[in-house]
Amino acid sequence: MTPASMAAAPRSTAPADSAASSDVLHALVLHQLDEDQAQEPISIPLAGKSSIADHMVIASGRSTRHVAAMAEKLVQRIKQELGRNARVEGLPNADWVLIDAGDVVVHLFRPEVRGFYNLERMWSFGDAPAAN
Repeated sequence: MTPASMAAAPRSTAPADSAASSDVLHALVLHQLDEDQAQEPISIPLAGKSSIADHMVIASGRSTRHVAAMAEKLVQRIKQELGRNARVEGLPNADWVLIDAGDVVVHLFRPEVRGFYNLERMWSFGDAPAAN
C-alpha cells in the first residue's frame, strides 16, 4: 500500500472495539471478585464523566491477606485472559490496593479503610440520594 491509498482506506472501528474490550474487562473483574468472595463490590460507571477509565470498581476484603490475595489473583487473571498488564499500588501493606487495568480501575480495601475514604460518595456524581 502506498501512503496515499492508506490515507483513503477506511478507518477501523476502534472506539466500538474499545467499548467491547472495556465491557469484557469489567465483566472479568466483577466475576473474579465474586469468585474471591469480595465484600460489598460496587461498580461506578465513569464513561462520559471522567477520562481516567470507563468503570471504577470498589470492594472490600476481610483482612490485609484477603485484599492482597484478591489483588494478586485479579492481576494474574487479567494478564492470563486478556493479555493486559495491570499496574498495582499498595500491595505491600494491602490496606488499600489500587489496580489500574486501563479501562477499569479497581480499589480493594480493608473495611475500616474503605469507610474512612468513602470513595463511593466522592465518585457518585450526585446519582445517590442526599443523606438527611
